[in-house]
Amino acid sequence: MVTPDARAGEESLVILQTLLCVLREKNVLSRADVETLCERVAMRASAAERDPMPCCAEATRAAATEMARIKDYIGQHYGGKHRRI
Repeated sequence: MVTPDARAGEESLVILQTLLCVLREKNVLSRADVETLCERVAMRASAAERDPMPCCAEATRAAATEMARIKDYIGQHYGGKHRRI
């Protein structure tokens, strides 16, 4: 049985994925913006114990993994220029 918290998390994830795709489709977000967001989520996950906005380390790692998956999908589907390093 799915708990209400797990269901809320899944619903939020669907909304986030859809929002990112819509913003990219309308060129509000560039591919570079999505790559930057992915990098920041990963940095937050790697420093979860020092994060000024604390959350569960496991949740931040899962968020980083999911954001990387979203970044890959958006990059393949919508294309665009990569972020300059």
